[in-house]
Amino acid sequence: MADIKAKDVARLRKMTGAGMMDCKNALKEADGDFDKAVEFIRERGQAIANKRAGREATEGAVLAKVNDANNHGVVISLNCETDFVAKNDDFVKFAYSIADLALNNKVNSVDELNALTIDGKKVGDKIIEQSGVIGEKLELGFFKNIDAEKVVAYIHPGNKLATLVGFNQAGIDTQIGKDIAMQVAAMDPVAVDKEDVPAEVRDEEFKIGREQARLEGKPEQILDKIAEGRLNKFFKENTLMNQDFVKESKMTVRQYLANQDKDLKVTEFLRFTLNS
Repeated sequence: MADIKAKDVARLRKMTGAGMMDCKNALKEADGDFDKAVEFIRERGQAIANKRAGREATEGAVLAKVNDANNHGVVISLNCETDFVAKNDDFVKFAYSIADLALNNKVNSVDELNALTIDGKKVGDKIIEQSGVIGEKLELGFFKNIDAEKVVAYIHPGNKLATLVGFNQAGIDTQIGKDIAMQVAAMDPVAVDKEDVPAEVRDEEFKIGREQARLEGKPEQILDKIAEGRLNKFFKENTLMNQDFVKESKMTVRQYLANQDKDLKVTEFLRFTLNS
């Protein structure tokens, strides 16, 4: 039996993030062979991941970040099984490391992100390894990005909801951008403006409004007019530019932005929450 030194245990723990006893046991099992011990820990992670594959990973950390140029941003969700793990500092730090990797490499899908390398391993393999360290199913639940002249990120306290908003001007004040990012978080718009609402959504809302009016006993000849009015109400409540501005309800978001610069526009936004 090899003599297991404390410095080797500490080195293995630093490399893998596994607990001290797990590292010591892995080194014992590997008879002191460091590379084998790393492989044993990885295999333990795979075994736990396989065992817990049917579990629901509905907790986690939702993060949004932008690059130093403020023209590219990402939203990711690293999911786990329990809120206890989701609040763990090491788990959140790991989620941030994945977000940074996505940001720096400008990937466009979860598959591309999983294929990148972190600490010498593919992200997907590193997540499996961390499943062994933590003892829960972990998975990348969401990833998207946006590009714009300026991108602003907002993470709601608790890391359960995050937003990104892109603007058509690079020089806007960051606080203005944050105001709109918080608006998106709070009011959950379906589109930037009414022209951006998908045709199938518009048609469905019109049909719902018409049927409601019919059930209310309104005359057939005015059902379309009533439905159109209700569709416009839907646009006001559910499209970002037409919503009442949360910080000043006497103006819309469109008016708020126009007060800063008449040409200032939101180009797109992203919003993701674990509760959606």
